[in-house]
Amino acid sequence: MNIIDIIDKKKNGLELSKEEITYFVNEYTRGSIPDYQASALIMAMFLNKMSDDETSNLTLAMAFSGKTLDLKDIDGIKVDKHSTGGVGDKISLIVTPIVASLGIPVAKMSGRGLGFTGGTIDKLESIEGFETSMAIDEFKERVKKYGMVIAGQTDALAPADKKIYALRDVTATVDNISLIASSIMSKKIASGADAIVLDIKVGSGAFMKTLDDAEKLATTMVNIGKKLNKTTICVLSNMDEPLGNGIGNIIEVREAIDVLRGNGPKDLIEVALTISSLMIYLGGKANSIEEAKKLALEKIEDGTAYEKFREWIVSQGGNLSIIDNINDYKNASNIDLFVAEEEGYISSIDTEEIGKIAMNLGAGRETKDSIIDPSVGLIFSKKVSDYVKVGDVICSIHHNNFKNMENIHERLKKNIKISTQYKTKNELIYKIIK
Repeated sequence: MNIIDIIDKKKNGLELSKEEITYFVNEYTRGSIPDYQASALIMAMFLNKMSDDETSNLTLAMAFSGKTLDLKDIDGIKVDKHSTGGVGDKISLIVTPIVASLGIPVAKMSGRGLGFTGGTIDKLESIEGFETSMAIDEFKERVKKYGMVIAGQTDALAPADKKIYALRDVTATVDNISLIASSIMSKKIASGADAIVLDIKVGSGAFMKTLDDAEKLATTMVNIGKKLNKTTICVLSNMDEPLGNGIGNIIEVREAIDVLRGNGPKDLIEVALTISSLMIYLGGKANSIEEAKKLALEKIEDGTAYEKFREWIVSQGGNLSIIDNINDYKNASNIDLFVAEEEGYISSIDTEEIGKIAMNLGAGRETKDSIIDPSVGLIFSKKVSDYVKVGDVICSIHHNNFKNMENIHERLKKNIKISTQYKTKNELIYKIIK
């Protein structure tokens, strides 16, 4: 088989066979195909689109390009969850203990934040002692013993995806539905789950800016799941404003704990219950999504989910006294208040820009080598459709002697709009696709 022939075939808009795609993925991962030929083929895929079969075959080839997690010796239906990323998205910290408290094994590998979106691993590592790096055998043992693990992604799983994504990132080929879908699904399949729930964020604080694009991505991933015999459900959820009130690492851990203790913001609770109910349903513990939602709520109300969270934190080396006294842990040294300068209703929040502000404060990474400050971030008191008077606090800015607070205030003012007209919030859950 010849890579030039494969490039030429796709350049002319023809469908590649499973064998051709597998050859490309394997040889590129080994280093036998140079970057310039790989980028030529990826650009041809980008411009000439990919069929459902091509997308599924690319997913499968990337999933099996390295080690895979075999979870068959763990009892029960293993359900995984993935978010496409947003601002204030601490859902994994909430749903994982809820689902695990019902006896459904959750073996989850998560990523770090980059740019304006936060990463689950960064949030967990803000808890002193919490271990996110472990060998695959240790990962499996912890799932068997405790029923849940969240660990950092390992290079051993789906190495082709990591290599191909790095190439896409520097060749302007990231924003393609088939390539995005195959990248996400390859990692989920390599992780060994029986069923997958995907939370596709839509709006100004998400990578998918429009509902139409999000639906296309969801449909593509559900179809991949069907072809590969992995039950997949996609939730399209609103990211036109931050999820919950807090943005930042330990700030979001606090808010997740608040929800598990039976409190917390309504929007965060609604998304958490939606995602956990789908995971419980797919895990075979409920006959309907409605029944699953009731079970999830019961586990919060009776304290079982919070106890599972505490057990999990200890199982991965975390300090329990920190969790039980989370409001006193790693508070930023300074709090500035951003207040309304006019009266009216908050009509919009440019959530991507808000995420960038939190990143600039130190809550996220501008580059892969950036060092995160776990204590900093933003906490919103008012969000879209809320009424404000002059002087009302819209959000508090938590920082450690940040030098240019004037710039932060200017950017917040620019990206949080106030109108005399009442603005109705968009739906929180747009659609469920299965």
